[in-house]
Amino acid sequence: MGENILSINKLSKRYGKIKAVNQLDLVVEKGNVYGILGPNGSGKTTTLGMILSIINPDSGGFSWFGNEPGKNDRKRIGSIVEVPYFYPYLSGLQNLKICADIKGTAYEGIETALKIVDLTERQKSRFKTYSLGMKQRLAIAAAILGNPDVLIFDEPTNGLDPQGIAEIRNLILKISDQGISIILASHLLDEVQKICSHVVILDKGKNIFSGKVKDVLNESELVEISSDDLGALELALNKYDKVRSIEKEGDKILVKLADGLKGQDLNKYLFEQGIVISFLTSRKKTLEKHFLELLDNS
Repeated sequence: MGENILSINKLSKRYGKIKAVNQLDLVVEKGNVYGILGPNGSGKTTTLGMILSIINPDSGGFSWFGNEPGKNDRKRIGSIVEVPYFYPYLSGLQNLKICADIKGTAYEGIETALKIVDLTERQKSRFKTYSLGMKQRLAIAAAILGNPDVLIFDEPTNGLDPQGIAEIRNLILKISDQGISIILASHLLDEVQKICSHVVILDKGKNIFSGKVKDVLNESELVEISSDDLGALELALNKYDKVRSIEKEGDKILVKLADGLKGQDLNKYLFEQGIVISFLTSRKKTLEKHFLELLDNS
């Protein structure tokens, strides 16, 4: 078990009749990248707002680094929760100096921050000349001033083109490799699958799943098979206690196996039952499929 950097206990927030966040429990461990997933209205942004003390919760609480929220702990956290705002007629460098003044941190870290986000060559260009991706990278540079222990992002690739998305994704991974813990909210499942070590899925303000991304992807084997005698094949599958579920898809059957079993194990079993397979392929478990299954069952 790693060190807990954030602990959320029964956190709730209501807007009129709408429960934006409902009795939310969550623990974030140091050194990981946590992706908070959920459909629109699931409470992602409200949750980030509360743990950053921008929004007051109705009930429940949270602690940073084992302490009640305070100014000293807040200095250890960098964040981009809304669209980044900078002075358009000032350069990237000048804007970062203003950010450093607000944070009360020395200018010495600006050069390093610009290098990390690959804006050294454009540091003296006016902000209004930056592309959308460059503006987002400058916002990340501002967030890492002062060497925070944790970074919080809300939809960090929102509105970016594929190249911009790839740039921000690689940048987040590079920052994570330096040991900084990251919490990001996103509705892009592919983004979370590629960036995050852990995933938290919210629905109607509740935590309906939290765990390691790799465990989700390795949860079970999905095997697509076919045979000249589908009736006999289906009968044999129904008798096999290692099969979790079967689903017909045209002339093929999609089989969900118990944890740890592979396609070759299924093929061996069927061969022993006298059934010859004409087609067999494994489907990789995706975070999207798991996400949709959870929402259907919540």
